[in-house]
Amino acid sequence: MNENQMIFGPLPTNPLLIVISGPSGIGKDAVVGLLRKTNHDTHFVITMNSRTPRADETEGVDYFFVTREEFEAKIANDELIEYAKVYSDYKGIPKSQVREAFSSGKDVIMRLDVQGAMTIRKLCPDAILIFLTASSREEWINRLLERRSESPEELEVRLCRAAEEYKMLDQFDYVVVNSDKHLEQTIADIQAIIRAEHLKTHPRKVEL
Repeated sequence: MNENQMIFGPLPTNPLLIVISGPSGIGKDAVVGLLRKTNHDTHFVITMNSRTPRADETEGVDYFFVTREEFEAKIANDELIEYAKVYSDYKGIPKSQVREAFSSGKDVIMRLDVQGAMTIRKLCPDAILIFLTASSREEWINRLLERRSESPEELEVRLCRAAEEYKMLDQFDYVVVNSDKHLEQTIADIQAIIRAEHLKTHPRKVEL
């Protein structure tokens, strides 16, 4: 490197697309909720969902809730980046949210199930995929039981599905342990990943 090639200060970087994923009940909502409070210059995608909201969920904060008919109309009109049918309900990401955030230079964080993360991997090879896991199988099952939102049959379906989802771990860039009562450490690990990605000499470039 000669004198004219020397660079001082940070290199210019592109907005990042970060996907927070993992099995049902692993704590994706809690992780994204705390990231939202600490990463103020980041856009957090709000997923569209065709199921009925739970008692502790708020429209436009946790999800955009629509009817199944409305969701299927958006599919037909090609208004979604990705969507999937999970346990008889649709989930998807509106295209407009991500494109508007990128145009303003903001990183984008998505909360997706593993199937949705795999779709993003195909569409955007430079997206950062983070797989959340628990410190043990017992810890994860206890979280599902504490939610009391699944019947025994539904719980069995989720356990079988999770076994298949863990087989996709090598498709992710990072794995982060989200242990009970250590949410702050989970957030610190994810923020460290984002900082490191912005310091790369060959930054990622996401195109949608």
